[in-house]
Amino acid sequence: MGKSLKCGLVLVAIVLVFACVSLAKEAQPAENAQIEQRMKALTEQLRCLVCQNETLADSRADLAEDLRREIRKEIKDGKSDQEIIAFLTQRYGDFILYNPPVKSTTYLLWFGPFVVLLAGIAVLYRYLGLRKKMISDRPLTTAERKQAEELLRSQV
Repeated sequence: MGKSLKCGLVLVAIVLVFACVSLAKEAQPAENAQIEQRMKALTEQLRCLVCQNETLADSRADLAEDLRREIRKEIKDGKSDQEIIAFLTQRYGDFILYNPPVKSTTYLLWFGPFVVLLAGIAVLYRYLGLRKKMISDRPLTTAERKQAEELLRSQV
């Protein structure tokens, strides 16, 4: 067996070991189905603090895993969904909510995109109006027409 073939086999073995380790991390013991169902419903309402565009249920970040473990523990302790969400929002702020409430501190988050869109439409409308004024719609003079015809003939 050649030296490069041995190195290749060792490399493949290392990759397989790390793949198995990562899969083992994802596997979780099956607990009470009702607890898992509540935990899944709760984590779909919460945002991953690392990924930001994923729910806590979909995220694979280590912090998301820790938060899911914390939520599972609080469910086992008998806390209601509202108590768990209140605890997490007190700890991490409204940002952890995937759909934050509409209140004075989140107005920009909720209405900012619409304001930017309306401002963009206003700027575009003004630009097109000014551009329309700059374009003159007048017929060619006789001299300009002759010059254009000469240019067209010279191109052929």
